[in-house]
Amino acid sequence: MVRVKPFAALRPPREFVTEVAARPYDVLNSEEAKREAGEKSLLHITKPEIDFEPIADEHSSPVYDKAVDNFRKWQENGWLVQDGKPCYYVYAQTMDGRTQFGLVLCAHTDDYSSGAIKKHELTRKDKEDDRMVHVMIQRANIEPVFFAYPDNKELDEIISRYIGGEPEYDFIADDGFGHHFWVIDNDDDISRITDIFKDIPAFYVADGHHRTAAAARVGAELRSGNSGHTGEEEYNYFMAVAFPESQLKIIDYNRVVKDLNGMTPDGFLEKLSEDFIIREVGDDVYVPEHLHNFSMYLAGKWYSLDAKEGRYDDTDPIGILDVTVLSNLVLDKLLGIKDLRTDKRIDFVGGIRGLGELSRRVDSGEMAVAFALYPVSMKQLIEIADTGNIMPPKTTWFEPKLRSGLAIHKF
Repeated sequence: MVRVKPFAALRPPREFVTEVAARPYDVLNSEEAKREAGEKSLLHITKPEIDFEPIADEHSSPVYDKAVDNFRKWQENGWLVQDGKPCYYVYAQTMDGRTQFGLVLCAHTDDYSSGAIKKHELTRKDKEDDRMVHVMIQRANIEPVFFAYPDNKELDEIISRYIGGEPEYDFIADDGFGHHFWVIDNDDDISRITDIFKDIPAFYVADGHHRTAAAARVGAELRSGNSGHTGEEEYNYFMAVAFPESQLKIIDYNRVVKDLNGMTPDGFLEKLSEDFIIREVGDDVYVPEHLHNFSMYLAGKWYSLDAKEGRYDDTDPIGILDVTVLSNLVLDKLLGIKDLRTDKRIDFVGGIRGLGELSRRVDSGEMAVAFALYPVSMKQLIEIADTGNIMPPKTTWFEPKLRSGLAIHKF
């Protein structure tokens, strides 16, 4: 069971939405954000270091102060305006002809503490601290987290009624992805959505583990300073976009490695053959076809690698993952990479960039070998979260990313 509530979103008037809406803070570095940010872009609030010349330390006090100033300015200028009543919202995204429909809502921080909001990744305290500062100084969730929930037919039916009408926002962003937004303002529908979620057993964090953890910490700190705390104060809630699990698709998250740990390409292939059935593909890009089948680019050639029977544990929710198989049999065993979080010899490439990015980085001489993995399924993610397990680093990549600035939750 999860607890949700509607909220009066702070959001851009329709004529400003394409200027305000921005990519999330964590998919852009500061230089990219500075180049991308127009006058009204939310990036001036989420990455305010770009307003300094040269670009300032994003964790410095002047930068945090600038975030507060810009947030106030955007409201004073009418680039962000608060709705007159609490509502739910439908946010839909279109990529490659496929559209997924999410509900913009507020989730309760207690559900994170109790485990009803389930995670599948570890978080780093320094990143939590940074997000917590941003939430505290703004008294707002500027960017939403990305949740999945078990499919529910009645919620689908409510959403379908609204998406049949004219959207509040409807645009294609620079990345080619479509973004569509409707307001659910009927009181009966609002009440019913709140009640339906009381029977939804869990939320699953798809993207935004650090923002979720930071929101829970903000709630805990503010309640500790409120002797009259009831649990219903607005600071107990944080903004999320929740999608039915069947509509979500995880794409591949691939690996590139700087060297072969002292081996020649032929020597590396010989070692690989102990655990994999290897098939040389040649010049044509090879895409993994099924679980435990990998794509490798080495010395100008593509290869198919099939893990041999007995080299993995399909009875274990972590052991079955191809990131685990690759880490155990190749990255650790052959290449000496023990810690994916800290080893500087490895880098990670989201599948949205295409497998051509893997061969490009090897052909440039920057990297020695690249591996593409078969994507994790939503079923695997949910099983791992339900059993309290944690995925290895850099396992899931969701696209399209939520556009920031379509709705903001103030408390």
